[in-house]
Parts: sequence; structure tokens; C-alpha cells
Amino acid sequence: QVQLVESGGGLVQAGGSLRLSCAASGRTVSSYGAGWFRQAPGKEREFVAAITRSGSGSSTYYADSVKARSTISRDNAKNTLYLQMNSLKAEDTGIYYCAMSTSGYLPTSQNAVTYWGQGTQVTVSS
Repeated sequence: QVQLVESGGGLVQAGGSLRLSCAASGRTVSSYGAGWFRQAPGKEREFVAAITRSGSGSSTYYADSVKARSTISRDNAKNTLYLQMNSLKAEDTGIYYCAMSTSGYLPTSQNAVTYWGQGTQVTVSS
């Protein structure tokens, strides 16, 4: 049974930073593509960032809206995925979901996601 458990969300002022964590169990996060999505109130869930599986080197991908302010990373020893977000804006507010794809596709769209976490709330006050 695969579980993805997010943590690290909360209330932060605009301009601040947060590091979200996603602890995985039941699957080795380094063996699969993994990423983050978010859903703002009244909006569709959208892609934020993704990282390819470990191997000859991992590649990262970001939505344009967060690219210059975010870093996705992975701690293989802890089987944990991270998302560091800096210079937070009010429009970054939403529920952030950890995602993993075991299909061989990178989770840059919802269709490519095999497993979802339960989400963690991020609220940025302006």
C-alpha cells in the first residue's frame, strides 16, 4: 500500500518561504517520477513541479508561475520529496498535493499521476 503524507504547509506572509515535505511509504520515491500539484479555491488542480526518477541524474520541471522561486528535491535516504518555495505570493495560496507516477510518465499532468497525497494547506497573506 502506497502512502504519501505531506507536511510543512501553513500561514505565511507574502515574501516568505516554506518547505513542503512528502514522506512516502510502500514505494521508493527515487524509483519513480514524483511531483507537486496545487489547487486554489474555486480553481482546477494545477501542476507545480516534478522530478524524474534517480538514475544517471534527475531532471526537474516547473510551472512557469513558480519556476524562479521554487526548488523540488528528494532525500533518497528518507524516502521524502520536498518543495522549497520562496518569495511567496498571495496567488500561491492553495492545497498542495504530492504526486507519484509509477506508469513511467512524469507527473506533470493529473492523468499521469498514480498516487496522491492528502494535501497540505498553504495560505499566503498579503
